[in-house]
Amino acid sequence: MIRRRRRGQRREVVKQTFEERFSSWKPKTVLGLKVKSGEIKDLSYILENAYVIKEPQIVDYLLPDLEEQIILIGGTPGKGGGKKRIISKKTARMHRSGRRFTTRAMVVVGNNNGYIGIGEGGATDTREAIGKALNKAKVNIISIRRGCGSWECGCKTSHSIPFQVEGRCGASIAILLPAPKGIGLCVNDEAKKMIKLAGIKDLWMKTRGSTNSRENLIKATFDGLKKLNKVKVMEKQIAMTGMKEGAL
Repeated sequence: MIRRRRRGQRREVVKQTFEERFSSWKPKTVLGLKVKSGEIKDLSYILENAYVIKEPQIVDYLLPDLEEQIILIGGTPGKGGGKKRIISKKTARMHRSGRRFTTRAMVVVGNNNGYIGIGEGGATDTREAIGKALNKAKVNIISIRRGCGSWECGCKTSHSIPFQVEGRCGASIAILLPAPKGIGLCVNDEAKKMIKLAGIKDLWMKTRGSTNSRENLIKATFDGLKKLNKVKVMEKQIAMTGMKEGAL
């Protein structure tokens, strides 16, 4: 009985903080006013009509189960050689008073069910850079197509992607391939964070070109996921792959 009471009290506190958070939100755009008034209740309606999201609170309001992951884009020399990965990348520029440092961070957001976004921010402080990147990731959120395009499986469920796509950013190329059930995510560690948040469970990935830059490789992966929506498909292909877009 004591555990049940504690759990119930904890849930009530979380609900109150969520309501207080949005009670103080004052929308600055027409889209934000429509969302808060209840006229728009689904994020898919916004994306289908190509509305521009300028307030991150819109995504928070429509997707309360949104999660975020920080991409390790920085690095420091490790003991015995190699690099130790860190969450931020520092750059310096010379000034009369000396060096001035800028910190950059990259964040990925998703709801584990068909929505994904990526953002990059810079500031003098690491925490501020992460906050800017998080807001940009929410503003850049997209819906993706999922299905079973693997000839080895053919289960017509949304555990992988419906067809092969290729994403590019700079000199980095990421090729995403549908995989059968049980394979898992055969991708690098940082791209795995983004693909998990998108709700994809099985995937093969090939990389070409210059893959030393983690930022470009993550952006190339995101570009590939974005291209899933741009390919025109026939109804026959939709039925064969069990393709669905957005949340299930």
